[in-house]
Amino acid sequence: MGKRITLSVIKADVGGLVGHTNVHPELLEKARGLLSGNPLVIDSYVTHVGDDINLIITHEAGRNNGEIHELAWNVFVACTEVAKKLKLYGAGQDLLADAFTGNIKGLGPGIAEMEFEERTSEPVVILMADKTEPGAWNLPLYKIFADPFNTPGLVIDPKMHCGFNFEVRDLIEDKKIIFSAPEEIYDMLVFIGAPGRYCIKRVFHKDTGDIAAVSSTQRLNLMAGRYIGKDDPVCIIRCQSGFPAVGEVLEPFAHPHLVSGWMRGSHCGPLMPVSVNDAHPTRFDGPPRVIALGFQLSEGKLVGPQDLFADPAFDRAREQANYIADYLRRHGPFEPHRLHLEEMEYTTMPLVMEKLKERFISMRQLRESKSAAGTT
Repeated sequence: MGKRITLSVIKADVGGLVGHTNVHPELLEKARGLLSGNPLVIDSYVTHVGDDINLIITHEAGRNNGEIHELAWNVFVACTEVAKKLKLYGAGQDLLADAFTGNIKGLGPGIAEMEFEERTSEPVVILMADKTEPGAWNLPLYKIFADPFNTPGLVIDPKMHCGFNFEVRDLIEDKKIIFSAPEEIYDMLVFIGAPGRYCIKRVFHKDTGDIAAVSSTQRLNLMAGRYIGKDDPVCIIRCQSGFPAVGEVLEPFAHPHLVSGWMRGSHCGPLMPVSVNDAHPTRFDGPPRVIALGFQLSEGKLVGPQDLFADPAFDRAREQANYIADYLRRHGPFEPHRLHLEEMEYTTMPLVMEKLKERFISMRQLRESKSAAGTT
């Protein structure tokens, strides 16, 4: 039997260098210093994508453990103090509470966790994105675990042929539903095709019930009641030996699909796969970026990482993403580059509507008044 461990990926934006483009090295060093040697932690790795700090932690405390969550919260608070000292932009913006309240969920930082028993070999891919929202994982997760054109293992691997179960969350009404693939694919697509509301939270092997993938589904604007930026989600995917191969996990990102986010969290743009060294979006604060780090787990130790998108095979995807970015930018403030009105609810739109509401004239009332006066 392998060792049962918990893998937690917790992220937060606590201050950007410069603007929303990057993380100052002092913040990363502060986070590493606070995690290193902590008795709660088996191993840890600190990285960033754009202006988000990402904490990758292995431990034996299980999911939703208050001590682990408090540790991560304290790391982000300490990094916020460094950000304030350096006058970084948006210092502490993802920390929505004044103090830790027992569970980091609902306090601002995004989190994805899974608990499992280590296999003989346990490869995992950790995806981390900037300038987008949790629904950005819907299309890739569907392709990875339900599309045989992307994942031939669904057809030719006897351990995968049974398919996978998808846990989908309704982020507006705070509900969840389980879909079984392949038999319920069409029903599931009705929902996950609307990624602003419905997000794939977890994926399970249908035969064994083992966890295969988990994503963060926190939406900052719903927690804060106002617009404070996109959510910059993370996702953990187990690979090989009954799960999709590493190459099958990465393949969807060869197509830079459109996601919500980009400038001021209010625009549609291509999700560009990049190396960690290129994870500092600048053009119109973008385009949205995704990095992929690969680890082998060994008794909870993080062996790696391998920077999986630092591969010239993804050059074409990056080139295509830039072309798409050129095309969309020419739309300026018009849809579909700017998000639809429902997604603009937490920006300046309500303020503008309130300011101008008295200037809107009801055409029905105008017609009725003219008719009563006998005019046309």
